[in-house]
Parts: sequence; C-alpha cells; structure tokens
Amino acid sequence: MAETPSTSSRSAAAGQVACGVCGRESRQPPFRPPPPEQAPDLDLRPGEPVRSTMARWLQQCPHCGYAAPAIARAHPGAAAAVNAAPFRALIADASHPPLARRFLAWAHVLEETGALHAAAEATLQAAWVADDAGKPDLSRSWRQEAVALWRSGPPLDAEQTVRIIDALRRAEAWEDADATADDLARLSPPEAVGQVVALERRLLAARDAGRHTVASALPPPARRPHATHQRRDIAGGGMLGWLKRLFGRG
Repeated sequence: MAETPSTSSRSAAAGQVACGVCGRESRQPPFRPPPPEQAPDLDLRPGEPVRSTMARWLQQCPHCGYAAPAIARAHPGAAAAVNAAPFRALIADASHPPLARRFLAWAHVLEETGALHAAAEATLQAAWVADDAGKPDLSRSWRQEAVALWRSGPPLDAEQTVRIIDALRRAEAWEDADATADDLARLSPPEAVGQVVALERRLLAARDAGRHTVASALPPPARRPHATHQRRDIAGGGMLGWLKRLFGRG
C-alpha cells in the first residue's frame, strides 16, 4: 500500500527514516549537537559536551549498513559502494569497535565517490573512537590512513596541514610530522596556525604523542572569557562552522 502524506508524517515524527540506498525503514532519532563548552583538541575533536555524543553523529541503516549523517539521502554512488564486497567485509569486521566501523563505513563510501578530504575526516573520527576504546594500534593506523586520504585529495591549506601534523604526531610518525611542521612553519602561516604549529613542534621534540587542546596553544584573549576563546577561527570557519559542516543534512 502506498504511503499517504499522513502516514509519512507519522513515520517522520516517530523517527522512522527510509534508507536512501535500500529503501527500507528504520528508527533514526534526530540529533542536534549541543554547542561545545570546552576547547577542542589540536585535531579539532570537539570538547564536551559534544565530545561524548559521537554515537549519534552518524545514522546507519540496520538492513544494508549504509552510514551517513543522514541516510535518507544517499550519497552519489553510495549504492554501488555499499553493495560491493569491501564494504560488506568492513562492516562485518568484529575486530573493530562497532562505532568505529560506522565511521569507517561512511569513510569508505566517501572515498569510493572521490570525496577524499571528507573520507579523511570520517577516518580520523574512527581513530577518536579507538582512542576512547583504548585501542592505540587502531588509532595510530587510522590516523595514518586519514593523512594519506588528505594528501591524496585537493591541495591542503595551512589549517588542514596543521591537523595532519597532529595526526602524524598522535600516530608516532615522528619524522613525517617533523618534516611537515618544518615545511608549514617556513610558509609563515596565519598567527593562530603558527602558534599551534609552534606547540606541535615542542611536542614533537619531546616525542609526546598525547592529546592536547587548542587552548594549550592559544592563550585566552585578555578581555574575553575563556569560553569564547575556544571558538576562534583556526580551521576554516572555527568550531561552529566545523560542527555545521559535520552535522549538515544538506
């Protein structure tokens, strides 16, 4: 029986979403991220309370496995990628945390359709899941994969390059991170980026692979509360712009 406007509205109200790949419905509660109250990490992982909401960043169809910020609208080429053997193997790999597989599934679709920088973002997010799960080998591996995807895509700006430096440092790829930081410093990047690069170089010299926040590199403005400082623009629109892009449904 064809779905009427009234039944469609009831399905939407109940959180039922038809998958853009397989067409089958599943419950996908809507998610609106709260504004971050703490400074992001150097790789722009959001601070709390957004940090703890990663399980809700992507929807995933329980029938075909397609994952995306909103599965109702299939990414171009998604069906071919989802139905191929590599995707099926990825989502069935029980050696990886289930949430990480969701981000990797989205990264796979993005990579297969040529959106390499977006695939890098999703792969980095899988590394964040591995961080939380206490799986350093996976987090290092996925950071390296994210760097490879970034470098395979369009030319990188200074803000993107500083995130690559952080990913390499967290992955303990010391020589690559050192060389990338030196190259970026020679380009005289914008002041805020330069301050982050300076911190990265100090951390690299100490062979520190740990988590550090943007607040460690950028001291709070003298006349502003520290809560506003975290929203300074260091990566293409600042944290609010980044969150809008991450959770955008358009």
